[in-house]
Amino acid sequence: MTTKKEAKPDIISDEQLLRASRSFEAMMLSQIDISAKLADDLKYAIRVGMAVLALIAISILVLLLTLSSQINRISDVVLDMNTNFSAVTVRMDQMSQYVDSMAKRVALLQTMDKQTSGMQQEITSITTNMANMQKTISSMAGRVTSVRKSVEGMSISVSRMDNQVQLMATDMQHMAKPARSINKIFPLP
Repeated sequence: MTTKKEAKPDIISDEQLLRASRSFEAMMLSQIDISAKLADDLKYAIRVGMAVLALIAISILVLLLTLSSQINRISDVVLDMNTNFSAVTVRMDQMSQYVDSMAKRVALLQTMDKQTSGMQQEITSITTNMANMQKTISSMAGRVTSVRKSVEGMSISVSRMDNQVQLMATDMQHMAKPARSINKIFPLP
């Protein structure tokens, strides 16, 4: 036995067909809108790119014009440098004369070398005196260390005495309890 649903093939109603065609139309319209927006964006990007390329071309042209105008100035500067080189050679000759006079003055430094050796002897004696002072200071440091140890021993003895005094105070408190009890019983006028 067959049921009615199995026997009927799937029939699309007019209402379903109308809904499907409307949704297809909406998809097509949205796709057309997106395509139009993309085309506008592409036109804008191309215009901006052209403007940037135009600016680059103008800046390159300005740079070339600037360089071509500076070539004449550079050649003038090079000519001035050639004339200045002759003045430099004259001054170099003067400097070589100065160097010769300095060499003569350096020869006079031998007397200063003798004075320097005397100063070195003085420095040597100062160094030995400093070594002696260091020995004295180190012996003083040893004495200070022994004094510090003695003070530490005294401190330990005083702390022990302090402990003994505290023990005596507790003993006195303990011993005073009976006297206080008697005082409470027989108060003094």
